[in-house]
Amino acid sequence: MQVRAIARDIGIPPRKMRLVTNAVKGLRVDEALAILQFLPNAGALPVKKVVSSAAANAENNYNLNPDELYILNIVADDSFRIKRVKPRSHGRAARILRRFCHVTVVVSDDPADAGR
Repeated sequence: MQVRAIARDIGIPPRKMRLVTNAVKGLRVDEALAILQFLPNAGALPVKKVVSSAAANAENNYNLNPDELYILNIVADDSFRIKRVKPRSHGRAARILRRFCHVTVVVSDDPADAGR
């Protein structure tokens, strides 16, 4: 059975978040949480929260054993952008683009699905 959890509007760019999500894709949930605990990236904490939330959803809503769960799919999608202006010399202005992302985690209790 596949169970998912979504974290929306995380204040980290999707490109930086994908560095973290690719590190744990296809792993068991307990292995992924151990790796995420020691990753130095800023995106490790939000991804750890979403992975734990997906495992908790599987345990509480579908009575699945959290020790047997695998990360089937984990995706960092683009969200909205905050556009700001930074003054530059000679009356010009430079645009600042602050990017946000959504993180979707799908966990499964079938290891054959996770090996894809």
